[in-house]
Amino acid sequence: MQSAAVTDFSQYAQLRAQARSDDPAALRETAKQFEALLMQQMLKSMRAASLGDDVLGGEQTQFYQEMFDQQIAQHLAAGRGLGVADLMIRQMQGGAGATQSGTSAVAPLPTRGPVPLAAQAGAGPEPAIDAVRASRVQDASHERSPEDFVRSILPHAEKAAARIGVPARVLVAQAALETGWGRHAMQRDDGSPAFNFFGIKADTRWQGEKVQTMTSEFENGTMQRQSAEFRAYASPAAAFDDYVRFLQSNPRYAEALRHGGDAERFTSGLQKAGYATDPAYAQKIHRIADGQTMKAALHAARPARLIEV
Repeated sequence: MQSAAVTDFSQYAQLRAQARSDDPAALRETAKQFEALLMQQMLKSMRAASLGDDVLGGEQTQFYQEMFDQQIAQHLAAGRGLGVADLMIRQMQGGAGATQSGTSAVAPLPTRGPVPLAAQAGAGPEPAIDAVRASRVQDASHERSPEDFVRSILPHAEKAAARIGVPARVLVAQAALETGWGRHAMQRDDGSPAFNFFGIKADTRWQGEKVQTMTSEFENGTMQRQSAEFRAYASPAAAFDDYVRFLQSNPRYAEALRHGGDAERFTSGLQKAGYATDPAYAQKIHRIADGQTMKAALHAARPARLIEV
């Protein structure tokens, strides 16, 4: 006797097709299904490592036990889960729209894949790596569409972009990468938004409000999960203002700012200067900036001014 899986395998082909079509809802459902399977395998392994079933148990006991494990896994994954689904969503969204724009959207999982990193020298006593992506996930009730996210930050991105001579869509793309189009933005302990769109850490130079959250960083070529403090802001405008000050006040970002008009050289300059530990950071920003999701979101936010951003 075999139990029918609570997770529906017959839906996977359709989910995969929808995920490739850049449908945010399909991306989340696909990731949740994968996390449910992972949890189910973990429960199965835990039972296999136990001393065994009751002597009165039999196939029926095993049947209902498997159904119970499957349902528990599905229920847990439907909530916050283990965070695996969120990492998958961030990875998939990092390449969102790339296939439509002619660039390969295939990138290794986890988000910051095990690619050896070249030594990066910092300027001064501060750490060479100032910004990494945070992974605190908002509840489903706080989810927004890419259009909503772009509409909410585009005016601030345009002002900041004008100050440093960078195309506004590049700053929007960087913010989208760091926050998963706003769906995985950092929050304060009370659940209110921290408005940290650029993953800037709260080091000794920062005297403002902070939030503590888990983050993923590359160390010695592999991804590591660790807790860190990040800057928190009172508003989106304050966040973009601080981003500009952060770049302009750090000498190692001078080269990137000198090429602000060239989106590729600007983002490559940030990566070389140690802005993030992901070796594909600049490439992911370009995929988002040039992808169909960004184009549609910009058109919805500023239809008459699309060419300006």
